[in-house]
Amino acid sequence: MHNRRKFIKNSSLMAMGAGASFLFPIDLLAAMRKKVSPNDQIGVGLIGCKGMGFSDLSSMLKINEVHIVGLCDVDNEVLQKRAVDLEKAGFKKPELYKDYRKLLENKDIDVVIIGTPDHWHCLQLSDSLNAGKDVYCEKPLANSIEECNLMLHSVKNSDRMVQIGQWQRSQPHFVDAINFVHSGKLGQIRLAKAWAYQGWMKSIPVLPDTLPPAGVDYDMWLGPAPKRPFNANRFHFNFRWYWDYAGGLMTDWGVHLMDYALYGMKANTPKSVMALGGKFAYPDDAAETPDTLQTVYEYDDFSILWEHATGIDGGNYGRNHGISFIGNNGTLVLDRNGWEVIAEKDRMESLPLQQNQGSGLDKHTINFIEAVKARDASLLKAPLQIGYDAAMVCHMGNVAFKTGNRIYWDQDTGQFSDAQANSLIKAHYHNGWELPGR
Repeated sequence: MHNRRKFIKNSSLMAMGAGASFLFPIDLLAAMRKKVSPNDQIGVGLIGCKGMGFSDLSSMLKINEVHIVGLCDVDNEVLQKRAVDLEKAGFKKPELYKDYRKLLENKDIDVVIIGTPDHWHCLQLSDSLNAGKDVYCEKPLANSIEECNLMLHSVKNSDRMVQIGQWQRSQPHFVDAINFVHSGKLGQIRLAKAWAYQGWMKSIPVLPDTLPPAGVDYDMWLGPAPKRPFNANRFHFNFRWYWDYAGGLMTDWGVHLMDYALYGMKANTPKSVMALGGKFAYPDDAAETPDTLQTVYEYDDFSILWEHATGIDGGNYGRNHGISFIGNNGTLVLDRNGWEVIAEKDRMESLPLQQNQGSGLDKHTINFIEAVKARDASLLKAPLQIGYDAAMVCHMGNVAFKTGNRIYWDQDTGQFSDAQANSLIKAHYHNGWELPGR
């Protein structure tokens, strides 16, 4: 550990209230921060600057000890824009990189934020750990079951702090809801549901292949993914709907919501999985992943049901996303707005909406930096194991969908009983990139 990282444990964490929204304008951040000694500063590098990566950085920069050292992105337009955003906010211009491996060589960087598409997470996490960095990695953990297993092994054999960006783990009302579930007041819980009905997500129109935009290192963006001509549909945000890079809503929203279904039921991998769905709403559009999916996970004395649908908001209990725990005495319904209990008649009292209590992301980044400063992984609210469990069940749902079969999981061997399903466990790296550990 660098001498600069001998942090004062009880020093002030935040430049503003811990509950402040991560949407707080970044141009006000630098002016609100308190100065700290250079010896107490935590240098941060961001890999992937377009979306949640920059939200994660913006949240982390509310913490007085954190300062930005480097930005990395394959899109020069994004890279320059983020650098300008930070300079306008009063931060010193960071070092700029197109290749994340060069960023990792910077000894002034203590913490790395990984905000890249899913197919990059495994390599970049492994390389960051090998470079001696602590890591805040966006969800989902990985783009395959094999990568999940490799990442779990890497972190278990490292002394680095690793937080996964499942920030609802730091959201107080989510934790309060699970405490109620675990109290036993709902009675025996026979079914948990998690769902994402996303009306904002419309059809992805078919677009022709083109040359990459000027300033984009497209080969670096592809990395270990199969070589394909550039297509704007696959770039930036919409990468989520293509199997080469991600797993659709099942892994995008599923890891957040299935995480809490697992948490409430004290569960991890299921006995069996089956999934039905397809491109029912937009059969001819450019997306690959299903716009409609129902996935059933079997456990010993309960089931968990995942549902998603794009283009509509009419989800369960009038909510476009959420988790419910259906017990003999009542049902607890939970989403990002709050939670409530709907009682079975004459069995318990209903409970009105218990509302959200501030930014979960801000609390999550504070929690991460506290663990970094204390060198204590037990403080982390979403350590790699949490990301692993959620990603595993979501990838299992996609494997079941792709096979069209009910597939059975052997916890002892870490394999399915179905040969086709087992073939889908594997990660396939291309373009000269190699899976870590091979």
